[in-house]
Amino acid sequence: MRNFLFRLIGILEVAGGFMGLVAMLRRLLPFGSHDSLVAVIGLVLYAFILVAGVLLLEGSERGVSLSGWAQLLQLPLVATPVLSYALHSGGFVNVYATLHLPVRLGLDWHFGSEGFLLAVAGPAVARVGINLLALLSWLALRLR
Repeated sequence: MRNFLFRLIGILEVAGGFMGLVAMLRRLLPFGSHDSLVAVIGLVLYAFILVAGVLLLEGSERGVSLSGWAQLLQLPLVATPVLSYALHSGGFVNVYATLHLPVRLGLDWHFGSEGFLLAVAGPAVARVGINLLALLSWLALRLR
């Protein structure tokens, strides 16, 4: 069971990391824009996730450690008027709450995707949450 979970996590990391690298390269092409800095940060994050996934698929202990960090990077979902951050690679199952009266809980999911959001501004209605897929993956990686 452990090997199956590690392979599944590795496949999602490799696929999502590759798709993320391609997306960030496309975002980086119009050099000089403000978006270029965010694209470079995204490029580094997706390269890290891709390497972690490859090492995990090889069965490396270093891959388990790096994949744990990769999953922790994907855990938070923050969208406030001051700062917004979200990252997913391979898929997500987000559980979130809007911080506006009335407080509303939400669930959003998608597989076979990548996404990166880093902004100094955000939506008028703030929301915070966690990526349950990343949390469960991180917990599975802690199985020894």
